[in-house]
Amino acid sequence: MATYVLLTKVSPTGVKTIQANPRRIKEVNKEIEALGARVVAQYATLGRYDFVNIVEAKDVETIARISVALGARGTLSIETLTAIPVEGFIRAVGRRAK
Repeated sequence: MATYVLLTKVSPTGVKTIQANPRRIKEVNKEIEALGARVVAQYATLGRYDFVNIVEAKDVETIARISVALGARGTLSIETLTAIPVEGFIRAVGRRAK
């Protein structure tokens, strides 16, 4: 499984949804899992992004499908980052091209 960081901004419509039903956030997590990924950690943040989610998915195609499906609703926008464990990064950077 690959790890991804989803940086989410909620639209004004999305904010109204959260105010009316804060548990909706957990329902979206279930939808993410139904689309083939697993929410490892989730944080509400103050600042540029409203939520930071750490998600595991089998491949980039799965996470792309999730990002598009959620973004198509118009209640949020997502910036998705690939996360590489530091030890794997060190190994990759340490390899010399042949």
